[in-house]
Amino acid sequence: MPDQDHNLKTDLIEQCPLAGILAQRLRQDSTELTRRWLGRINARVEVSADRIFPSPNLLNHVPLLIVGVADYLEDPERVVTGEVSVVAKAMELGELRFSQGFDAYELLKEYEIFGGILFAYMSRIVDEIDHPCTRSELLGCAHRLFTAISMIQQATVTNYLSLVSSRLTEREELLRGFNRTLSHELKNRIGAITGAAQVLELDTLAEIERTRLVSVISRNVLGMRVVLDNLVELSRLENDARQQRHVTLPAAAAEVARQLRDTARAKGVELRISPDIPAVEVNAAAVELCLSNLISNGIKYADRSKRERWVEVRAHGESANDDENPVVVEVHDNGLGVPPEKRSRLFERFYRAHDDMVTGAEGSGLGLSIVRDTAQSLGGSAWADFSGGGSVFAFSLPGRRAHDQDAIREAEHRAATS
Repeated sequence: MPDQDHNLKTDLIEQCPLAGILAQRLRQDSTELTRRWLGRINARVEVSADRIFPSPNLLNHVPLLIVGVADYLEDPERVVTGEVSVVAKAMELGELRFSQGFDAYELLKEYEIFGGILFAYMSRIVDEIDHPCTRSELLGCAHRLFTAISMIQQATVTNYLSLVSSRLTEREELLRGFNRTLSHELKNRIGAITGAAQVLELDTLAEIERTRLVSVISRNVLGMRVVLDNLVELSRLENDARQQRHVTLPAAAAEVARQLRDTARAKGVELRISPDIPAVEVNAAAVELCLSNLISNGIKYADRSKRERWVEVRAHGESANDDENPVVVEVHDNGLGVPPEKRSRLFERFYRAHDDMVTGAEGSGLGLSIVRDTAQSLGGSAWADFSGGGSVFAFSLPGRRAHDQDAIREAEHRAATS
């Protein structure tokens, strides 16, 4: 049976006079076919056209995939997966789609579109070729085309799934760590509440002590609410990015400032939002969670010895379409700062740098670690800077230009009317 398959394959190679001509036409029109692929993908997904193949280098080399198909069509002895340049671009496409948040269905659909475009192209031009061809020879060419596309798709999807597996492993580790953190935090606070409640049952308790214990219960209940609110926000980040609410960065900063306005006023702290914040589109839950923690810290550790106390949100980076130029959000303050010997541990869970410096400042030591984990879950990072006086806490994350949605709608309209 294997010998028969080999003979059949050899017969098809020898008996297909159209293969070389069709392969040459595919090579000649590879750039135009790539444009068609781009247009069809753009009509289906919420990614602007300039992000589907976001760099000229990638867009210019995508036709190599079509060239790989043409080579196999012309000579099936040249295995597509043996062409290093073709496989590299196929794998690069898988990595790109992973970073953009495509799911497996969308990736497979992309190759279905790719195959459809090539089949439609061959169906159109085959009648223009003045060359005798039998039905079996034509079916042989179609089979080669299908096989070549399948092999390229396999290289893309294999790399994509490998990255998905790595991401799932990382998220499982983060989830286990967060569960340990959450359990520890809630256990401590429940213990404090239980102890205070038991003492409150004593008939001989002085009124001043009773008031203090009620305050302990109130603070710990509030602390539990903050922790649970953070958990809810973090859970939202596990959803597909395109299913989440997106807002402009200035709108996110304004919303957090509104929520913390009364707290800041009670501490005599002025909340400022720079007018120069770029109007990039960002994940609302992620940015508001990060800003809420950082601004709250700025208010909590304001320097009472200063007449003017302030916390200001700034940002820069007008293009967030790639990792080389992310959006950077900064929270500046003129507060107490952090001693040099304590700065290296700032983003550790449960670490509080000001426990021995500030009294009455409630906190779990989770805020900065949540900012770090949130930024990292979206492909960014978090850090602190104390070089310019006061404190600067910052995080970076990918986002989208506010006008991307207009570009998407325009592309969809063109696709629908073409």
